[in-house]
Amino acid sequence: MARSALILAMVLGFVRPVAGEDAVPPAIDRRIDFEAEVRPLLTARCTACHGSETQKSGLRLDRRKSAMRGGHEGAAITPGDGAESLLVQLVAGLDESRVMPPKGGRLTTEEVAILRTWIDQGADWPGDDDPRSWWSLRPLERPAVPARAEFADAPPARNSIDAFVRSRLQEKGLKPSPEADRRTLARRLWFDLTGLPPTPEEVAAFAADPDPLAYEKLVDRLLASPRYGERWARHWLDVAHYGDSHGYDKDKPRPNAWPYRDYVVRALNADMPYDRFVAEQVAGDVLFPDSPEAVAALGFLAAGPWDFVGHAEVPETKSDGKVARHMDRDDMVSVTINTFLGLTVSCAQCHDHKFDPIAQKDYYSLQAVFAAVDRADRPFHDDPAVARKALVLAAGRAKADRERRRLHDLVAAQGGPALAELDRRLASAAEPGAERPEYGYHSALAARDDEARWVQVDLGRSVEVARVALWPCRDSFNGIGDGFGFPARYKIETSDDPTFARGVAILADRTGADEPRPGVAPLVFPAKAVGRYVRVTATRLAERQNDYHLALGELEVFDPSGANVAAGSKVSALDSIEAPPRWRADNLVDGIAPGRESADLEGLKAEREALLARAVEPAVRDDLAKVDETIHRLDAEKAALPAPKMVYAATIHDGGDGPFRGTGPDGGRPRPIYILVRGSVDKPSDEVGPGALNVFRELPGDLHVSPDRPEGERRAALAKWLVDDRNPLTWRVIVNRVWQYHFGRGIAATTSDFGKMGQAPTHPELLDWLAVEFRDGGRSLKTLHRLILTSAAYRQASTGDPAAEAVDSEDAFLWRSPRRKLEAEAVRDSALAVSGLLDPAMYGPAFREFVMERPEHSPHYEYDLMRPDDPSIRRRSIYRFLARSRPQPFMTVLDCADPSMQVDKRGESVSPLQALALYNNGLMLTCAKALAARVEPAGDRRAQVSKAFTLALAREPSADELSGLDALAAEHGIASACRVILNMNEFVFVD
Repeated sequence: MARSALILAMVLGFVRPVAGEDAVPPAIDRRIDFEAEVRPLLTARCTACHGSETQKSGLRLDRRKSAMRGGHEGAAITPGDGAESLLVQLVAGLDESRVMPPKGGRLTTEEVAILRTWIDQGADWPGDDDPRSWWSLRPLERPAVPARAEFADAPPARNSIDAFVRSRLQEKGLKPSPEADRRTLARRLWFDLTGLPPTPEEVAAFAADPDPLAYEKLVDRLLASPRYGERWARHWLDVAHYGDSHGYDKDKPRPNAWPYRDYVVRALNADMPYDRFVAEQVAGDVLFPDSPEAVAALGFLAAGPWDFVGHAEVPETKSDGKVARHMDRDDMVSVTINTFLGLTVSCAQCHDHKFDPIAQKDYYSLQAVFAAVDRADRPFHDDPAVARKALVLAAGRAKADRERRRLHDLVAAQGGPALAELDRRLASAAEPGAERPEYGYHSALAARDDEARWVQVDLGRSVEVARVALWPCRDSFNGIGDGFGFPARYKIETSDDPTFARGVAILADRTGADEPRPGVAPLVFPAKAVGRYVRVTATRLAERQNDYHLALGELEVFDPSGANVAAGSKVSALDSIEAPPRWRADNLVDGIAPGRESADLEGLKAEREALLARAVEPAVRDDLAKVDETIHRLDAEKAALPAPKMVYAATIHDGGDGPFRGTGPDGGRPRPIYILVRGSVDKPSDEVGPGALNVFRELPGDLHVSPDRPEGERRAALAKWLVDDRNPLTWRVIVNRVWQYHFGRGIAATTSDFGKMGQAPTHPELLDWLAVEFRDGGRSLKTLHRLILTSAAYRQASTGDPAAEAVDSEDAFLWRSPRRKLEAEAVRDSALAVSGLLDPAMYGPAFREFVMERPEHSPHYEYDLMRPDDPSIRRRSIYRFLARSRPQPFMTVLDCADPSMQVDKRGESVSPLQALALYNNGLMLTCAKALAARVEPAGDRRAQVSKAFTLALAREPSADELSGLDALAAEHGIASACRVILNMNEFVFVD
């Protein structure tokens, strides 16, 4: 390209030169870390075209040998000569006809310089192509703290963090910024640690404090504040994707989700050691059975969305049910691994992970860890003494149950078939007032009421019929009630001919006029006839809902001795709706009818007792009586305990009544887990047992849990694996998350992806130093906060510097403090706080900013129906009810996290819509009015405006600011001036 054409193209933005027009960037004066700097660059920018699946021009850059061998044009890398290496020349753009990469923008000057310097230094490619040599998967080792770099006119370094940060600044030709003023530091600390603004008095006291340790003491005071736990719990709940409703199609509320949220707040305030914090959320019930909060901690595994339809309305045996449960386990696996290890493990559902060393088998082994776990309300006691008592009683009850089952087996063996038959008859005899699901017989639906339907029984032989009894049905669905489906006109006949073509005797005829709809008492018809078959024919059907049908609860046929000869006989019909257990033809003769009380129930019980006395050894009967007495006593003691609280958490259910009917694992035993071919639930292959990831050389993924052990041992083993000292990711990921929330960016910017598709750390030695310091120094998050907050890097001003911005526009190397926008919750809470409306009450059920409509089916969360001045919505935002299907619109505009997704870093946008929301939202208007009322005692209008400004921003307004706001107040009132103050950039940004 001609020079003039190149310059024109550059002006128009078509070409961006990398390092001067015809030159490779100069080498960098430091050792290049291949794993931290080169491999991530090759993975992100080169291997899509030159990787394992595609090798354009025959070149592959994801393996050492193939990269050194080169492609069709020869070696791409010439160790020792970076400038002349083909790879560097292509990415530097020396040949305009084939600049690499062809898409996604050119490499930056620094990226090209990294490649050139690495090749100059010998192109060292460690790890013999073992993917476990990736920087984040390597063992943790404490790096040496660099010698402190000297900078003229820079504030002094304060701890080891500054040594690492300033060493990188020196490499980049950057220098640290001056220390921020005390007001700025106060607001920064208050918002970072509590999420609330300081009062003007608190800022003034700190600014005037002559103590040389005033800053450190303020850090300690804020870390000790209960508001710290509320603030940092919000960060944690974002990653855990906590919500107060299920999500999906029927976004039903979770009224008992909040104890997990409160657990997080309490754990953070108590500075629970991080390894304990991790372990409790995965297996607290097993590892710490004496801890009352250990059950609430399991809300972590259940915090995400849950498909009500796929679980509660679709059985586990159907494909849709299998998919729902597969996705449920996937959520548990992904939230556990992503939160604690920062890896995207779900990519291995269908095949081995394409970038990270995660095998498909490892993924399904993780699913096997949670194979018995579902989400449901789970009881727990928050009083330690009561919790211990409940555990003792539960253990005693389990022991007694085991002994009872053993004794019952002996009784059954000694009682023999006679006892089994009596037990069967007792089971079929309904207790007074009891309801059984076997409703009865139900014909197919008819379009007209005169379409005849019949049902008949085969008595097995010709018998003399003395009377017949018809039992009506009852259906509780939609209030249908008693007599459901009983025909308006009908007849009862008997014959020895199953077709009723000949020899028919009429036992009862009710075809002349419509009969009233009966209750559930039987209709008895005396008779005198002989026949083998008895048929009921409906000549006018019962009306249902725009259609007609026949339904009967029971048909009894009695011989002269009073025996019901129809019991258990064969039933046939013109047609039948077979929907067991509720409706089926056999229900007509099963002895079960709504409202029925068996007349011989007490006789059956007496007969059973007599049989036991004859057949069962006295010692066995005595032992069984003692066990029953023990169980009764234990149950009575349990009933005397305070009622337990409930938490929506990971638990095992028994598949009994309720939403989980028919979906629970077998007696708490884990479901079998198979590797799914291409992730399809309909294509299972090999069964796998519980395991973790085989991504570390020093820590294998084998959990050593026998498949026949209780399911909790699987979770306990995984929890121990997660917090093992040899697991480098657990410690790297958490210190990186904490760093991000203080600086707006992690040392590794992709805080939840420490794999090959994530970004390499800007300060790899600092990250490892912090991780080791944290792991080996007590695992205290508050200690980690204090270390970061007392560094000179954190205390810098946020003032810009054009020269520094030209080198590091994103402030990745921390030459200044980043200016950050407050999260939606901090904006809302600040408005409530400065206006005097904030309700400081902690813990408990979430408050609702909406009116819920149609809660029984698919709830609608209507925020516009809630009054913005309602006092019930003035608690801190951490206690808001988070509905997944329809988040709060005001908070969403302010970039609030989506509770259906794991959010490791909030979006940070600035838009006109946000300004309009802050200016017009009903709650903000309420706060503006309250702020105006709060400053009314300050004096005249000008004094009131000044006071409102100071309360909101913790500083006095300038003369120009005060004049402008006072003029606005003079024309529109104090509340309007307060409305503007709450919409100022300074109110929603922290410097």
